[in-house]
Amino acid sequence: MTGEPTGREPARLATLDVSAAGGRPKTLLGDLTGDGRMELLFVQGDDIDATYDPHQVISLTAIDLDGEVRWQVGDPDPTGGSHGADFPAQIWDFDGDGYNEVVCVMDDEFRVIDGRTGEIQRTAELPAPQAHDCIVPANLTGGDGRHDMIVKDRYRQVWALDSDFETLWTHEGNTGHYPWPHDVDGDGRDEVMVGYSFLDSDGETLWTADIPDEHADCIWVADLDEDGNSEEANDPEIVIGEGGVYAYAPDGTERWRNREPREVQHIAPGNFREDVDGLQVAGLDRIVRGGPDQTGQDGIFLVDSDGETVCTEDRDPGGWLTIVEPMTAWDDADLDYVLAWRRGGGTNPTLYDGHLDPVVTFPEDGYLIHGDLLGRGTEQVIVLDDGTAHVFGHEEGSLDAPGDGPLPQPKRLANSTLYPGGERPDGPLHDV
Repeated sequence: MTGEPTGREPARLATLDVSAAGGRPKTLLGDLTGDGRMELLFVQGDDIDATYDPHQVISLTAIDLDGEVRWQVGDPDPTGGSHGADFPAQIWDFDGDGYNEVVCVMDDEFRVIDGRTGEIQRTAELPAPQAHDCIVPANLTGGDGRHDMIVKDRYRQVWALDSDFETLWTHEGNTGHYPWPHDVDGDGRDEVMVGYSFLDSDGETLWTADIPDEHADCIWVADLDEDGNSEEANDPEIVIGEGGVYAYAPDGTERWRNREPREVQHIAPGNFREDVDGLQVAGLDRIVRGGPDQTGQDGIFLVDSDGETVCTEDRDPGGWLTIVEPMTAWDDADLDYVLAWRRGGGTNPTLYDGHLDPVVTFPEDGYLIHGDLLGRGTEQVIVLDDGTAHVFGHEEGSLDAPGDGPLPQPKRLANSTLYPGGERPDGPLHDV
């Protein structure tokens, strides 16, 4: 595929004034109020150079799908700072009461905030001054729910904390951007992929991938060959993107690697093609890094379940900061889409098919989030641009809550990150 996308336009469901949240916030989704539909939580971070120092949160603003401010914590900055790294804030049912909380780091401490009211329920000390690059909900101690968490500094150390914010263990090494927890062995506790190292629930390193001098930009867990119900079934693969795409078995056996891409910033497993067996892995290759004196370029690619390249995108015009994600429930189609945004080069956010041809092109450009806002089984896309939230769906419809809440919080949304990872199918956070 080359040239400007020409996909059809989606249905516009709402246009919301969200300027009360201040400038340049990151946005989280979740049913904060328990009313059966999701709210938008706008998170502002401090305006620092986050190359080596992690952000903290300076303000939180919860806005519903009618555009009403439900609550606010902190004082929003009208201008806002940069967000070239994660902000330490997540939405999930941390305390197991059936309603979502917001867990964040503000003013050098953890804060647990009631999602319904914005009231601060608890505070706790950080395990170390730099331990707030991101927050990763996890189940490391067993039982129902995910009442533990993992935090990290930018690149060197992670800390595992229990529900009382006590340190369970710590790990030093190449941390990557966002660790991913998953109960691979079925014992009721999560193992954790931290960078290129696979840790058990107690923080012991079981194996480390042979990928030197790089860091993991994104991590996915997916059954690529989709043999989960067969007699010859094997475990799901752990797929890593950085200077290539790599797939590993949970015991550390390398299944395959594809080094054709130069710098893989994002990967997105999905069922994008009928003519290719198993799942495919879409990815974003940062071909040329842009800068003051150089125009950057990136492109989407697709590999099959054996790591062989299926197709690549030849972009013109260019851009080099694209984010790609799998879109699995946009409509009732049998196949998934590749969602690409922050494309640059005059290209708006677009849904692509498995041939990398545009299917849907969104009429607005900006920061993008997506989720099943009403619990109906299809996802909507929200594009945020300069104090306005544009809500789109595949067809016209109401944003009124279809039933009583609260909605469960999908694991993908509870583990929101600028470096999208995940698992397929999306693991439940429905019990937390």
